[in-house]
Amino acid sequence: MFMGINIWYMNDFFRYPFNILVSCFNTLAQCWNKDESRRKKCSFIMYFALLFFMFMQVLASSTFVTGHQLFDGVAVRKSDYEALRALKHDLIDFKGVLRSWNDSGFGACSGSWLGIKCVNGEVIVIQIPFKGLSGKISEKIGKLQSLRKISLHDNLLTGPIPYSLGFLPNLRGVYLFNNKLSGSIPLSIGNCPMLQSIDVSNNLLIGKIPPSLSNSTRIFRINLSFNLLSGSIPSSFTMSHSLTILALQYNNISGSIPDSWHGMRNRNKGFVSSKLQVLTLDHNLISGTIPVSISKLSLVENISLSHNQIIGSIPSEIGALSRLRFLDLSNNAINGSIPKTLSNLTSIVSLNLEGNQLENHVPDSFETLQNLSMLNLKNNKLDGQIPSTIGNITGITKIDLSKNNLVGEIPDSFAKLANLSFFNVSYNNLSGPIPSLLTKRFNSSSFTGNLQLCGFIASKPCHSPPPEILPAPSPKPFSKPHHLNKLSTKIILLIAAGVTLIILVFLCCFLLCYLVKKTGGSKGKNGKAKTTASARSIKKVGGGIESPGREVGGKLVHFDGPFVFTADDLLCATAEIMEKSPYGTSYKATLEDGNHVIVQRLREKTTKGQKEFEAEAASLGKIRHQNLLALRAYYLGPKGEKLLVFDYMPKGSLASFLHDRGPETVIEWPTRMNIAIEITLGLYHLHKEENIVHGNLNSSNILLDEQINAHITDFGLSRLVTTSARSNIIASAGNDGYNPPELSITKKPNQKSDVYSLGVIILELLTGKPPGERNKGMELGEWVTSIVKEEWTNEVFDLELMKDASAISDELLNTLKLALHCVDPSPSSRPEVQQVLHQLEEINN
Repeated sequence: MFMGINIWYMNDFFRYPFNILVSCFNTLAQCWNKDESRRKKCSFIMYFALLFFMFMQVLASSTFVTGHQLFDGVAVRKSDYEALRALKHDLIDFKGVLRSWNDSGFGACSGSWLGIKCVNGEVIVIQIPFKGLSGKISEKIGKLQSLRKISLHDNLLTGPIPYSLGFLPNLRGVYLFNNKLSGSIPLSIGNCPMLQSIDVSNNLLIGKIPPSLSNSTRIFRINLSFNLLSGSIPSSFTMSHSLTILALQYNNISGSIPDSWHGMRNRNKGFVSSKLQVLTLDHNLISGTIPVSISKLSLVENISLSHNQIIGSIPSEIGALSRLRFLDLSNNAINGSIPKTLSNLTSIVSLNLEGNQLENHVPDSFETLQNLSMLNLKNNKLDGQIPSTIGNITGITKIDLSKNNLVGEIPDSFAKLANLSFFNVSYNNLSGPIPSLLTKRFNSSSFTGNLQLCGFIASKPCHSPPPEILPAPSPKPFSKPHHLNKLSTKIILLIAAGVTLIILVFLCCFLLCYLVKKTGGSKGKNGKAKTTASARSIKKVGGGIESPGREVGGKLVHFDGPFVFTADDLLCATAEIMEKSPYGTSYKATLEDGNHVIVQRLREKTTKGQKEFEAEAASLGKIRHQNLLALRAYYLGPKGEKLLVFDYMPKGSLASFLHDRGPETVIEWPTRMNIAIEITLGLYHLHKEENIVHGNLNSSNILLDEQINAHITDFGLSRLVTTSARSNIIASAGNDGYNPPELSITKKPNQKSDVYSLGVIILELLTGKPPGERNKGMELGEWVTSIVKEEWTNEVFDLELMKDASAISDELLNTLKLALHCVDPSPSSRPEVQQVLHQLEEINN
């Protein structure tokens, strides 16, 4: 009688009426065997129970057929449920993150199943990144006919991309980057008419790029970078009028760049130009020339063709790209001259033509590029003189003209570039004296290889012009030698008298100066004169770095920097305390010429001996990166005091920037993301290029310049202190919420502990909360993790960010997941800083 009842879908709610019905039948059997007066009553009860059960069964069936809401939410359709079960079966879930995907289907569309979103019982989103999932993606995913977005990035997935994805008519986004997927990109994906974004970067994909990927009229991003793809670039990509980002870098793509960048024609609107803004084809095997039609990309902002096999000249038409900000053609075989039309690129920020075969002169019209920050013409065949007009680009920070055939002198105008942090003209044919300000800011490696340059090393000083040599007087007749002897004697006596007089004058001046200084020092002690700072003892007195008297013994060592000062300038500077750290106290010092520097006085009795200290400080003084605060000088006092001098950052620390601002100051998401990327760039340089572990990374050690660019400070200071002092510093810094749990045991920071600290800073940017303030007794990372586990993710973010949540929700969520990955309690589970950088840049794009 009951075999036809469909109970396969029944969730726990519907099982209760069924149990009630069974109980009622048992009761009816018992009643039937009793007296006849009770049979009618039992029959009535059973009839009512049967009607109730049938009602619930019809309601349950309609729920799974029509998707109407029912009590616990919306029930999933049968075909979608089967597809999800197949997907779970083919995945390897080491961490058990899919345990909420139960066998009954209960709660799949009401928010209980991790990463699943539905509409009317149909799955529209699968979003499970950063979960350590391996295995493969089931082909049965093609049954999810309403699926709009699949996001399984940053896992360990293997196998091919399912061919059945191409059968999903509503598919808009495919995000499978940072996995280990293999095979080729399915041709079928081009059949998805609604496709907007496909990102399968950083996998092991091979084969050719399907031309059909650009079939969708809504496609705006194609990212296939960091794979093993081969073949040529489909010309169909150049005809898309919706494509905004095309990223194919780091593959094995060959052939030439298509010369058909003209957009496409539309029946109603006529000709429609391309919307492409980012074109990155670097690190491939691309040959041929740069197509002239690339100048038709009127909205493009970033073109990177570096590390290929491109030949020919740079098209002069490229100067028409008025919005172009980054142009990288480095490490190819490009020849000819640098087009003068490049001076029309008024938005350009970075121009990199390094490692080509460019010839002739450097255009003297580059002064129009007032937004230019980096100019790299290294390793070409350029000749002629260096245009002095480049010195008129006031904001430029990097100039590299090394390894060319340039001649003449270095223009004096370069010395006026206040923001210049990197300068290299080595290995040319330059001559003459180097502007003195450049020699003070940059070391000899910036000028070496120019045989006729002088003034950059002690062995090659610039000599003054030799004095005019007068003709010698005619000799006296030899017949009167006694007059010559008398004249010589007189001259000798005069010279001796003159030398004696000079010595006496010098001694008098010395004694006079000594008496004046002694008198001034005694007056200062009685409060009758202002105390001057000296090299003997340095302390903060009355708002300045001062000492009781000038005594010989201090040592000031300069590295390249924006300006030069003497020991007296430094020690007489007025100062105010900025911050106290485990390494010492930092001051904002104002020099007599009005310039500001940061002076950090290291704690006494914690630093190494003088020889070791000087060796380590010299190595730190060579480190230069746009996101690291450069050490400009150090000072050793006669009593062992040690001062470090850095550039002053007007916006202060990231900690004060985030937490000490007024309610009227709003920090928008792009600013926060840019800060996160710049911190990661600096840390990546420390780890990879300098082999330095920071060990004390926190928001107080991130300083911001006028443009809110981030600069990491306090790096490498552990090299300047003793082993015991280093342990004490680690212990004292362990309670501020930035250090990983293992550091309290090992006492040895490493690159993974730096990544943990970086993750905490990113969380700080996302939440607006300082890590030192515990939330419900938990540190910031623990608190955020607990909130995310409860699926209350939106409560984590700073309220300022939630105002634009609809536009940046994906970026916020992906950045949050990346930060939580960084603060994983297990060091082995944390990513490398290079991976963090790559993922932040992907999220930002």
